[in-house]
Amino acid sequence: MPKFLNLRFIHIIFIAIFALTSCKTIENLPGGDARENPPDPRERVKKNLEEGRGFRLDNLGNTGKGGDFMFASANELWRASLDTLDFMPLSSVNYSGGIIITDWYSDGNNLDESVKISIRFLTNEVRADALDIKVFYKKCNQVASCKVSQKTGSLSAELKKQILSKATIYKKQNKDKNFKPYKGSSVDTTK
Repeated sequence: MPKFLNLRFIHIIFIAIFALTSCKTIENLPGGDARENPPDPRERVKKNLEEGRGFRLDNLGNTGKGGDFMFASANELWRASLDTLDFMPLSSVNYSGGIIITDWYSDGNNLDESVKISIRFLTNEVRADALDIKVFYKKCNQVASCKVSQKTGSLSAELKKQILSKATIYKKQNKDKNFKPYKGSSVDTTK
C-alpha cells in the first residue's frame, strides 16, 4: 500500500474515533423547548459556554488548576442528604454504592425508642423519585427485648422534602459558580 494511502487511512480512523467519542446519547440532547434552547445556533453556543458546558480553547494553557473531577461533594443530592442527617451518627456511607445508613438514634427523651434511616440514591438528578428513604423504628422494653419495624409516614416525606430543597439550592449555587460570560463575537439580535 502506498505511503499516502496509509496516512489517509490513519486520518480517517482518527476522525471516526473523534466523531464517535464526541457524540451524545439521545436522552442528553436538548429538547424542542425554545425557552430553554434558543433556535439561533450562536445563542445556543453562548448559553452553553456561559453555563460551563462545551469546549473552550482559551482555557487550554491554564495549568494553575487541576482537572475537574466529580467527587461526592459535587453531587447536590449527596451533599444535601449528609447535611440533613448530620445530627445522626452514620453507620455506613458508600458514595459509589449510592447509600447512606445511619446508626440507631434516640433523642434522649425516650431511651426505649430509637430510629434508623437509610437513603438509597436512584439517580443523581435532583427530582422527587431520585431517593428511596426508609425509616426504621426500634422499641425496646425494660428487659432489652426489642421490636424493629419499618414505618412509612411523615418522617420520610419530611426528610425527602428537606433534602430536595437543599439539593435545589446547591444546584443553583453550583450553576452560578460555573457561569462564565461568553467572550466570543457578539450576536446580532436585530435580525
